[in-house]
Amino acid sequence: MQHSTSIKAVESDAPKFPIPANVYAETVVSVHHYTDRLFKFRITRPQSFRFRSGEFVMIGLPNAEKPVFRAYSIASPAWDEEIEFFSIKVPDGPLTQHLQRIQPGDTVLMRQKSTGTLVVDALTPGKRLFMISTGTGIAPFASLVRDPDTYDKFDQLVLTHTCRDAAELVYGQELISNLAEDPLIGEFAPRVTLYSTTTRQQTSHMGRITHLIESGKFYSDLGIDALNPETDRVMICGSMHMIQDVKALVEKLGFEEGSLNSPNSFVLERAFVG
Repeated sequence: MQHSTSIKAVESDAPKFPIPANVYAETVVSVHHYTDRLFKFRITRPQSFRFRSGEFVMIGLPNAEKPVFRAYSIASPAWDEEIEFFSIKVPDGPLTQHLQRIQPGDTVLMRQKSTGTLVVDALTPGKRLFMISTGTGIAPFASLVRDPDTYDKFDQLVLTHTCRDAAELVYGQELISNLAEDPLIGEFAPRVTLYSTTTRQQTSHMGRITHLIESGKFYSDLGIDALNPETDRVMICGSMHMIQDVKALVEKLGFEEGSLNSPNSFVLERAFVG
């Protein structure tokens, strides 16, 4: 069942722990649960915090003397006044077992430095940008598709999102459907294509993204030319198996991995939450 909440004061009987050095203590603004496995939340943004769209940051909760921190991609663009995250719920996860129960008004800890390879500066110039994601791996791409700088560097964006069932695809579908109404990047909405697929529930597009690309169905479904390292750039984020499979696929096509120090035709992210 979906529901969302807005900010309100929350009283807590939990013990108060000191805030670690070099850590922001921010307030939860809103929480939205999509399924029993996925939710998003937004927190206040420190005035001094700067990041590049596509980067991740370490977050935790003030529930221990030594809080557990995990890497979370920032789903909001660099210009946003709040910070958005899209998270899985792991019943016994050191962080997510507690994080999934946060409410507006609660405190979330965030380390002051962001980092990551899923930034456009790690890619050489190209015409099309393919963003391949599974599950919450769509988060950094939610940041990038809402950043005008992305459209300055690429003519067309193709975002793929693969999950087990249709309910888990809603975050990405809402993201893209809302682009046209965004006053800052609404004009770019026609340049973005979303390709959603499921691996368990029967839908119009079903299967692992690597199989769909290799079979050619991905291209025929969208009516686009095949991946070409001369004109295309690729970003990959999601499960380790998917990352490894897509990495092998694009390398076979002639793509080469890039970084901020040495930009090239594809990049991937290895940061995970738990």
